Amino acid sequence: MNDGDGTLGAQGRGRQFGPLGTALVIIPTYNEAENIKAIVGRVRKAVPDAHVLVADDNSPDGTGKLADELAAEDDQVQVLHRTGKEGLGAAYLAGFRWGIEHDYGVLIEMDADGSHQPEELPRLLTALKGADLVLGSRWVPGGRVVNWPRSREFISRGGSLYSRLALDLPLRDITGGYRAFRSETLEGLGLADVASQGYCFQVDLARRAVKAGYHVVEVPITFVERELGDSKMSRDILVEALWRVTAWGARERVGKLIGRAKPDTPPPAPGS
Repeated sequence: MNDGDGTLGAQGRGRQFGPLGTALVIIPTYNEAENIKAIVGRVRKAVPDAHVLVADDNSPDGTGKLADELAAEDDQVQVLHRTGKEGLGAAYLAGFRWGIEHDYGVLIEMDADGSHQPEELPRLLTALKGADLVLGSRWVPGGRVVNWPRSREFISRGGSLYSRLALDLPLRDITGGYRAFRSETLEGLGLADVASQGYCFQVDLARRAVKAGYHVVEVPITFVERELGDSKMSRDILVEALWRVTAWGARERVGKLIGRAKPDTPPPAPGS
């Protein structure tokens, strides 16, 4: 269960966590030309020591070109050009691999549309000094959403609640995408076999971290609905999340039942 300070139980207390190292903020983009310059500028101002990686899925609106212009002006901005739109999960996985290969100590997920406020990033990094993974949470005390319709809030809260119950996870905001990982945490999550996308990608990484015994902390954030551009949320993303979470939950419960059915010691051989 989450403690009042947003930590996942007592797990990790007493552990000695190493220094964080340089942070890399990964910003996946697809048609975010209206937002990319502003969000990169806010990140660089909020955490001047952090680097930025724009992972662009060949945006037809020229987002990738704008990102190249930012990178040409700032050595701490890099661009990862991808061949096409493959989904949020694939973009983050590519960004994680790039960051690990380039020896970054912290890898951060952040949306391009301003819904994840860069000004709150120092709070996530401070919490990560004593954790393996920090989740920016809308649903812990102090967290909130701004300018969301009731229907969107219902879907988000409901998705987190369903995932929490189905997967037995002591987290309040499982679907959120504002996160800070230590690089060694990501390396321990088995990213090679992650195939999920969208909301489901976030659920998948959270459940892997908890099941692997990593110390996970939730800190409150204010999530602000985008003002420019179009949301990438779709019916297919929601259906995938429901299907995969249900399948994961069912598999875990079957595994537990099978484990309980096994005797602690083998039965005696006939005639012994």
